[in-house]
Amino acid sequence: MTEVVIIGAGAAGIGAAKTLRDAGIDALIVEARDRVGGRAWTVDSGLGFPIDLGCGWLHSADQNPWREIAEAKGWAVDHTPPPWSRPTLPKGAPTPEQAKFGEAIGRFRGAIADFPETEPDRAASTYLEPGGRWNGLLDAVSTYYSGAELEFISLHDLARYDDTGVNWRVVNGYGALITDYAAGLPVQLNTIVTRIDRRGKRLRVETDAGAIEADRVIVTLPTDVIAQTPDLFLPALPEKVEAAMGLPLGLADKLYLSLENANEFHEESRTFGHTDRTATAAYHFRPFRRAEIEVYFGGKLAADLEDGGSEALFDFAAGELAALYGSDFRKRIAPLASHRWRADPFARGSYSYARPGHANDRQKLATPIEDRIHFAGEACSKTEYSTAHGAYATGVAVAKSIAAARGILGV
Repeated sequence: MTEVVIIGAGAAGIGAAKTLRDAGIDALIVEARDRVGGRAWTVDSGLGFPIDLGCGWLHSADQNPWREIAEAKGWAVDHTPPPWSRPTLPKGAPTPEQAKFGEAIGRFRGAIADFPETEPDRAASTYLEPGGRWNGLLDAVSTYYSGAELEFISLHDLARYDDTGVNWRVVNGYGALITDYAAGLPVQLNTIVTRIDRRGKRLRVETDAGAIEADRVIVTLPTDVIAQTPDLFLPALPEKVEAAMGLPLGLADKLYLSLENANEFHEESRTFGHTDRTATAAYHFRPFRRAEIEVYFGGKLAADLEDGGSEALFDFAAGELAALYGSDFRKRIAPLASHRWRADPFARGSYSYARPGHANDRQKLATPIEDRIHFAGEACSKTEYSTAHGAYATGVAVAKSIAAARGILGV
């Protein structure tokens, strides 16, 4: 028995638990995995440095609470600008082609930012120039930041996204920072929640390790888990399932490669496998000046490759790199780590996007039920969705509302 059960030990759940603890409110995090962090996950590369298989960038770093937490804890934050902000190829100087793509993506993003709220929603692909030279690559880039192609994404939702353009990184791992921040919180790992029974005076959270009674529950599950578990609530909450279905998880997978000869590449540079198609990967060379390549796959390409396992990710990347740098390049790289987020039963994807016409489903998902079942997570954020800081902020906000209902202010 506890006052609040928090389902999920990701950034939202951790933020909620910390805030409740500071308010003196008894809370327990129940987590299906054998670790905390959720879709933030740092692992050892095997080469003496950490790598983030989940979120890796402190987006809006100048106002990101995780940056503040990192600095307060003495964690090093790297301020090197992201490779997508600089038109530098791994070899040679910037080209006229790069400048043209920069102009194209600038026009595209400007059009999205100016899309009026009063206009009926539509797919983001509306703003692709008919027959445009860069349409394939613009679509590919969409799969990296949204996890899906532009035809599936709401213009209203994209226009609402708020980002300051400042992007930094945690040297020892974003996931490691979030895990460290959770130290000391009451967490019950390896526990899968099967049902939230709201028929009684107290809520009954049923798990594969037994039932827990609570006055309130904070649900921070990914949207695809909610959408694919319609019997999670008793009585059912079809409006929450429908909202989750309007906010599916896109897919963005990362593969890390060791790099035998680092000196042939500029530090913190990037290239694409192809510039004329959507089914291509992005290659970040020597992040943190290390001898590695961080490879990004997104959308349908990532989903198709996941079906072939980790080997398919490596084979695709090695093929594109060999086409760019010579057939013997394959011999100079080796896989370090990857994770298939759609195949992960506790994630089922990477981060949420709104389908056209469903941008307002974020608020629908975030609205509490009976003032005792609350929802938090990146998908509940109107302007900072798909980010760890957006998830954290929603968890903190829900916890503060619970504390306020108890008459506890100032937390």
